[in-house]
Amino acid sequence: MSHGRDRIGTAGEGRPAGMGDDVILLDETGSAIGTAPKAEVHTGETPLHLAFSCHVSGTDGRLLVTRRSLAKRAWPGVWTNAFCGHPAPGEDFAQAIERHAARELGFRVAAVAPAIPDFRYRAVDAAGIVENEVCPVYTATADGEVRPNPDEVMDTAWVEPQDLAAAIAAAPWAFSPWLVLQAPRLDLLRPGGDP
Repeated sequence: MSHGRDRIGTAGEGRPAGMGDDVILLDETGSAIGTAPKAEVHTGETPLHLAFSCHVSGTDGRLLVTRRSLAKRAWPGVWTNAFCGHPAPGEDFAQAIERHAARELGFRVAAVAPAIPDFRYRAVDAAGIVENEVCPVYTATADGEVRPNPDEVMDTAWVEPQDLAAAIAAAPWAFSPWLVLQAPRLDLLRPGGDP
């Protein structure tokens, strides 16, 4: 399955003009089949859609983890990777990652690179909200100070990769299911992996 620039198109600089906060709906092969407003997608019967996860490291090799705002519809208050999001129709992943980094954490990112291009998962939270995503995973480095948007993030921490890996292994229930599923496949969270 390929979910690169060709799959969702390109749009030049920034977010496409006139686009609302829509997500890209997918069929079982990963092909785009339409769009839907983000506010209407995450329910007890969430359709398969396109997303991304981004793991951010600092210049010292530590990883940024965030605690999701209590206002979040799915998994409120749970610790997770730096940020996740949905590319808009006509927006490539690099643009979406830059947009979400700025909106959620108030900084720019550099060295954006694919880490798990074929990641897909489905999970149900305690309230019955379903995540059902084809969700390529990226890594990046932070360029600037963290200034979290309280509507998105209630807390942040910079942690050593080995400490995060140990915490996920010891208490997976304390973290988002996507982070738990991604961790074993991420070199930066494996023993001896490069931070």
